[in-house]
This record gives sequence, structure tokens and C-alpha cells, in this order.
Amino acid sequence: MAATRKIALDAFGGDHCPFVEVEAAVLAARAGQEVILVGDRARLVPQLALLGISRFEGEDGITVHHASETITMEDTPSKAVRSKPDASMVVCFDLVRRGQAAAVVSAGNSGAMLASGLFRFGRLKGIDRPAIVSSFPRPKGGPCVLIDMGANVECKPINLVQFAVMGAIFSNTAHGKKPRVGVLSNGSEEGKGTDLTRAAHRLLSAHPSPAFSFHGYVEGKDFFKDTVDVIVTDGFTGNVALKVMEGTASGIVGFLRAAVMQTARSKLGGLILRPAFRALGEQLDPDSYGGAPLLGVDGVAIICHGGAGPKALATGIRIAADYAARDLTPALRAAIGDHRELFAAAKREDSPA
Repeated sequence: MAATRKIALDAFGGDHCPFVEVEAAVLAARAGQEVILVGDRARLVPQLALLGISRFEGEDGITVHHASETITMEDTPSKAVRSKPDASMVVCFDLVRRGQAAAVVSAGNSGAMLASGLFRFGRLKGIDRPAIVSSFPRPKGGPCVLIDMGANVECKPINLVQFAVMGAIFSNTAHGKKPRVGVLSNGSEEGKGTDLTRAAHRLLSAHPSPAFSFHGYVEGKDFFKDTVDVIVTDGFTGNVALKVMEGTASGIVGFLRAAVMQTARSKLGGLILRPAFRALGEQLDPDSYGGAPLLGVDGVAIICHGGAGPKALATGIRIAADYAARDLTPALRAAIGDHRELFAAAKREDSPA
């Protein structure tokens, strides 16, 4: 792929497209990031004009690339990717594949993002299934990484050990230190968990990695502790855990707001603590984290929430450019080679006796 800093943004993926995507592209361009806005040109140009962008061939940091079709949330992902080759999301992946963009960002159908990654980028050689990774804040120790958070509902031991390796490389690339990795379970003892988690625990314990240190099991109560830097689980459990965390964060903010408003004294205390509350709100704001990378495909793709606002999408564009510049995909490719023995042992675990 050709070296380029441009990021391909699917302009017709989110719940409020293309208005949110256009604003996000303008925010990113004004911050110095080149963006290719992909979608129906006749609808995009007037929206850009409203925001003061009158040239659409890169002079203002934004290039409009026409795509005549869209993939909706109701579409069957794999069928839509095959039957709609000129869909804005698919075209974004094609631009990266041809070297005209460095990465893809979309707030569209996550299943279609996975299918596009598989059909257009292809899997990294040696990876059985791609996974979606997310980072969340903690009071101490910096962000923690959760993998998988929705791509794979049912997993085998090979999938979890590969998630561990990919999550560790992502954590090191994003946060700059050799991570500690744990497998999510219902207790810290080795005998806890399911056949799947016990097999993953056994494999990761028996094959030390140069890329990370294996901690063992972690529980739900460890998410916000400085215990590990990467939490590995199947996509069903990971997705539920992430949404519970998001709901809990929202609930805490609501409880604090209600408590502050109860009495005159509490209102005064709330005024004094307002800067701290504001900082907490910013730290817990999902828009600050932009989107979730799809790991295991041969390219950089960022999946944003369908309801993401301009700030979240602009952040997604920024982190996509950052991961492309830091050579996340080559780092993953190298790590696969470094863990051949672990992966071979996991495949033997999967094989029938």
C-alpha cells in the first residue's frame, strides 16, 4: 500500500449521516488531518458548503469521493458487502487497499465492517478470526484494553490466545508499555471458569511471551484496578461487559447529580467540586475514545458507535491516522510470527483426540 496520511471516512454509516460525518471531517481537516469523505457527492457538497468548505479536491484537507450506494443497519452484512460494491463503506476499504488512504473510519453496520475487513483487506496470515478491541479509563495505571468486544460470540482456545497476542500488541502500540494480560473469568483460581477459559489459561501460562506478561484470571471487579492492561474474553461476554461499564458510568454521573441537588449545603459542595465533576465527565465521555479498532485484518479500520457525534468521529479519524503511522498492522504481523509455537499448541488443543 502506498504511503499516505489520508483517512477514508464513510459519510453514510452513522445514525445521523451525513451531517455528523461532514462536521467530523471538517473538524479533523482543521486540525491538520487529510480526510477522504466517501458517499453521495450531491448530498455531501452542500453540507460542506454550509460549514465553509467550498473546494473538495484536497485543498481544504477534504476530498469528496463519490459512492452511489449505502449499507444500512438492516442489511445482512456479508450479503450487502458482496451485492453493493459501490457502497460508501466498501469503497473506503477499496481506497485503502489501493493505497489511496491509510485507514478506514465508519459508524456504520459493525457486521458489515467486519465483512468488509475480511473480504477487502483479508485476514492477517496466521490469524483465525479478527477481533474488536476497546480501551477504557482507570483511576490508576492508564487505560485498559478489552478484547474481543463483539466480533466473535463463540470462541475456541486458539481465538482467545490470538486475542491475547493482538491485544498486547495493540496495548503496547497505543499506550507504550509491555502489558500485563489476563483472561476474564468468574474467579481468580485456576480451576474457575469454563472449558474455554481454562484451556486459554493453560496455554498462556505454558508459553511465556516476549510481548506481554500473563497474569492469569481476572474478575469483573478488576476492570478498574491496576491489575492487568489487557483483558481477554469472547465477543459476547466482552460486549456485555463494555455496555455494563458504560451504563454504570452514566448511572454514577446521574447519582452524583441527584445527590448534589438535594440540599442547599450539597449544592454549595457541588459548586466547589464542579471542576472535578467536569474532569470526571470528560474522562468517562465515550466521545473521547473515538472508536474501536478491528484487529486481525490486513489494514487499519476503526468502528465507531452508530450514534457517535462529530467529536467522536473526529477522534476516530485521529486515532486511525495514529495507528497507521505507528505501523500497528506490521507490528501485529511480526507478533504472529513470534508466537507460532503458542498458536500451534492452541490448534492442537482444538483438535479432536
